[in-house]
Amino acid sequence: MKISTITAISRPWLFGIIALICAIALSACNPAQFKTEAAEVPQVVLSILSDPKTFNYALSSESPNIFGLTYEGLVTENPLTGKIEPDLAESWEISDDKLQIVFTLRQDLKWSDGEPLTVDDIIFTYNEIYFNKEIPTDVRDVFRIGESRKLPTVIKLDRRRIKFTVPEPFAPFLGTTSAPILPAHALQKSVKTKNAEGKPEFLSKWGVDTPPEQIIVNGPYKLENYTTSQRVIFKSNPYYWRKDSQGNQQPYIERIIWQIVESTDTSLLQFRSGGLDSLGVSPDYFSLIKREEKRGQFKIYNGGASYSTSFFFFNLNKGSRKGKPLVDPIKSRWFNMVEFRQAVAYAIDRDKMINNIFRGLGQTQNSPLSVQSYYYLSPEEGLRVYDYNPEKAKEVLKAAGFQYNNKGELFDPESNPVHFTLITNAGNKIREAMGSQIKQDLGKIGIQVDFTPLAWNTLTDKLSNSLEWESALLGLTGGNEPNDGANVWAPEGGLHMFNQKPLPGQPGLEGQNFAPWENKIGQLYIQGARELDPAKRKAIYDESQRLTQEYLPFIYLVNPYSMSAVRNRIQGIKFSPLGGAFWNIHELTIVDK
Repeated sequence: MKISTITAISRPWLFGIIALICAIALSACNPAQFKTEAAEVPQVVLSILSDPKTFNYALSSESPNIFGLTYEGLVTENPLTGKIEPDLAESWEISDDKLQIVFTLRQDLKWSDGEPLTVDDIIFTYNEIYFNKEIPTDVRDVFRIGESRKLPTVIKLDRRRIKFTVPEPFAPFLGTTSAPILPAHALQKSVKTKNAEGKPEFLSKWGVDTPPEQIIVNGPYKLENYTTSQRVIFKSNPYYWRKDSQGNQQPYIERIIWQIVESTDTSLLQFRSGGLDSLGVSPDYFSLIKREEKRGQFKIYNGGASYSTSFFFFNLNKGSRKGKPLVDPIKSRWFNMVEFRQAVAYAIDRDKMINNIFRGLGQTQNSPLSVQSYYYLSPEEGLRVYDYNPEKAKEVLKAAGFQYNNKGELFDPESNPVHFTLITNAGNKIREAMGSQIKQDLGKIGIQVDFTPLAWNTLTDKLSNSLEWESALLGLTGGNEPNDGANVWAPEGGLHMFNQKPLPGQPGLEGQNFAPWENKIGQLYIQGARELDPAKRKAIYDESQRLTQEYLPFIYLVNPYSMSAVRNRIQGIKFSPLGGAFWNIHELTIVDK
C-alpha cells in the first residue's frame, strides 16, 4: 500500500496505483500550442503535484511515480472485475496443495531497447532485487509469509516457465506477482558491484538525474524527457507486447505529458481554459466543473466511493535517538492513551466535513479496508463507529483523568495544557480544509492544535527520516486484497507510520516498542494471508478491523467519491474507482474533430 500526494504521502508500494491524476498544458501553459501539437502527435496532457523522487521502482516510496505507465508484472488486477488476469505471463498453473505456481511467459517479449525479456529477468527481479536483503525495498513486505516471514522461492524451469513456491498456503499468492519485472541486462551489474561503503551500486542507480534513454522498461510507455519542477514526458514503447485484434501495435496514444504544478487550483484553471485533457475532480469545484461539461466538451466520471482513505493520527513511537525522545514524553503519554484517541475521534464532526468540505460527495469512513472489498466489515455488521459527540469526548477525557479550567481549556492529570501540532502536505485544498476543521473541532473540547501544512519534502522527511512529529493528516490508496496493507499493519512494515521503524541507513532507536494490540493486528494479517477459505478469511479481517477501530491508530475520516473529468476527444474510457480513467491507457484513442 502506498500513500499518495493526493490523499497522503507514501513509503511502500501499492499494487495497481495510477499516478495519472489531473491535467494541464505544457511549456508556458499555452493551450493553443498543444492543440497544434496534438494534431500532429496523439497525446494526452495530465498533471501531478510534485516531482518524481526516483526512476528506480525498487527504491520508490512515493506517489506520484512513473511506474504505472512504464512497467508490468506477470499478472494484473482488472479494475472493473477485481479478477487477476494475465500480463507478461500468458498463463499459470497452481498446484493442488496451493504451494506452487508455475507461470508461462508470453513469447517474444522485449524491453524498450529491443532486448529480449526472458525468464532470466523474472528470476533476477525477484531473487536479486525484491528478495535481496542488501536492497532496502518495501516491496518485500507483501511477500513475507507466516510467522517466519519467509519469502517465496523462485526458480527457472525452462525457457518460458518459472516456478514460485511458498512455505505455507498464502491466499494473496497470485496477486502479489503483479510486481513489476525489471531488466537484468541493464541492472544486474549494479546489483553485484559494491560502492566505497560496501553497498550495491544499485542503490544509486536510475535516479531522477538519469538520462531518459537509459531507463529500460516493459510497459506501454517509456520516459522521453524530465525537466525538474516542470514536466515529465512519456513516449509510446515500440516494443510493448500488446496488439489489438487486427494486429495493430498498442498503445495508440503516442505521448503522455505530466505537467508538474504547485496546487490543484492551478490544474483547475488550466482545465477550464481548455488546455487540459483530464482533471481529477475535487468536491470543492465539482459544481463549477459540472456546469461547464457540455460547453467544455468533457465528461465527469463518478465511480462512487474511492479506494482511498483519509485519516488523522498521532505519533505513538516511544523511541529515542541519542537520548532524545522523538516525541515529547508528556505528549507521548496522551497519544498512547486509547481513551485520548477515542475522545479525539468523538470530537471530529465528519458529517460537517462531508457537507462543507466535500460538498456531499463522500461518505464517512470507519475501516482501513475499501468498502468494495469482500473483506470490508460494515458498521451494520458490528464495526465500531465514532459519531460526532463532543460531550461524550469530554466525558471520556475526564474519566481518564484530564480536567478543564474555567476557560474550558483541557489539562492532563499532571496539569499540563493539552496542545500539539498537526501537519499535512501543503497545496491540497481539501486536505488543508480538513486540517482547519480538525483544529476547530478539537478546540471545542479544549485542545489547542497548531495546524501546519508543510512542503512535500519537509513532510516526507519528518514522517520517514527524522520521525519527529506529533500528529498528521494523511491518506492511503487501497485495494480489494487486505494483504496489500500488510506493510501498514505489520509492526515491522514500511508503512507502519504511527509507530514507524527507521529507514535503512538511518540511526536506530532506543526504547521503541509495540503495544499488544499492534502485534495482534499484525498476527491477524499473517493468519488472514494463510487462510484460503474466503469466509474464514473475512472473519479474520473482521477482527482486525474491530481492533483498528477500538484502538484507533488511525482515526478514519472521509472516503471521497472517485471522480475525473476527461475530454470527449479521448475515446475508450472505462472508468473505475480502482484504476481511474486511464487504467486501460493502451487501448485509448484520440478523436480530434
